[in-house]
Amino acid sequence: MKLTPTLPSPRIGFVSLGCPKALVDSELILSRLKAEGYDIAESYQGADLVVVNTCGFIDAAVAESLDAIGEALAENGKVIVTGCLGARDGGSFVRETHPHVLAVTGPHATDDVLQAIHAHLPRPHEPFADLIPPQGIKLTPRHYAYLKISEGCNHRCTFCIIPSLRGTLDSYPIGNVIGEAEKLLNAGVRELLVVSQDTGAYGADIRYRTGFHRGRPLKTRIAVLTQELDALARHHQAWVRLHYVYPYPHVDELVALMRDTAEKEGGLLPYLDMPLQHASPRILKAMQRPAAPEKVIDRIRVWRCALPQLTLRSTFIVGFPGETEDDFSTLLQFLEEAQLDRVGAFPYSPVNGAAANALPNAVPEEIKQERLARFMETQAAISAQRLQNKIGQTMTVLVDQLAEAKQGRKKTVIALARSAADAPEIDGLVQIANGHHLLPGTFIKVNIEAATEHDLIARAI
Repeated sequence: MKLTPTLPSPRIGFVSLGCPKALVDSELILSRLKAEGYDIAESYQGADLVVVNTCGFIDAAVAESLDAIGEALAENGKVIVTGCLGARDGGSFVRETHPHVLAVTGPHATDDVLQAIHAHLPRPHEPFADLIPPQGIKLTPRHYAYLKISEGCNHRCTFCIIPSLRGTLDSYPIGNVIGEAEKLLNAGVRELLVVSQDTGAYGADIRYRTGFHRGRPLKTRIAVLTQELDALARHHQAWVRLHYVYPYPHVDELVALMRDTAEKEGGLLPYLDMPLQHASPRILKAMQRPAAPEKVIDRIRVWRCALPQLTLRSTFIVGFPGETEDDFSTLLQFLEEAQLDRVGAFPYSPVNGAAANALPNAVPEEIKQERLARFMETQAAISAQRLQNKIGQTMTVLVDQLAEAKQGRKKTVIALARSAADAPEIDGLVQIANGHHLLPGTFIKVNIEAATEHDLIARAI
């Protein structure tokens, strides 16, 4: 009997850059590839073809994406580009720098990416869904996952080109979102991170029409979706964390839900990520941002009165065109009043195609950097004090990983975990000194014994 040798499956290398929304796009592409019988390569040399999912939000991200494409071409030679940078100038922007790429697509274009891969590396067989796990291929650790609920954005912020890259707001059907959450939780995910370009606007594009999940009618509204996710997560003893929530008036409903579930295990966390960007009314107008700073302060006071343990994080831009020293002082005063727990800041960076590039009175780079340093110094003191206030508390944390740490001349193993106040990769950590026996993805109660500028030091109970 003559045996026919089995040919190895074609292997795809994958580079994913940018925000969590892009990461979800990458996971979807990888899941489809795996279902079609492709293998995923861990190196350029082991790949028959490489896909680079790019970011094009700011100049630094553009440069990183172009460098990644160049590296993939140099190391492998066969490269397909997708993502936000691919949408710029219909793909010609990428091709001007890297004319030898095989294909260029925009963001959220799974079918186009698959079609390009099929053209250059034919699929081995017809799709079989059982080749991938029910939750699909994930690029995050097993115990947390991003849950994208919409695509695009209806705002026209002058510093941003996301609408031109990803389009206007396009809310996913509420039944599909809840179904995806169920798959993730059933697969062992212990934290769902809800992401989109504008989470609070979920459903506005379709006038909050009624959708269905398992035959139940549900309004396509962020408050309804959050309530469903909260109940689902508590059933699985998991967390739900909300990102990119503008401080719209109806966010009060979300805070009320957080307050109602605060004493229960799992479910919706008392955490809001609000991209505020500035606090000077004049600069906010130039940015075409939707929020008035005085109303934001009032809303924060009401929220914290109702829910003292609420964690607030935000991001800001310093050195926006036309920003004066008075504008910047207004921003620092806002920080002092708002007492935000976690803050990120960036010096303004011109983005190709952004309306803000045409604004007068650009701020010199040295002044941007000086203001950024003062901003971070002000916020660091606020964050450090808020962490100091947690010393002596008992809290539940989610273990992420084990790591080596030095105690004098000795090396020891500690657990790195996160509290309800800490989103992965952007916030702080809880270092558990006696956590060498803990497993990633498990919840554990700890006593907070000390705090640094960014992290908490704890001991497992």
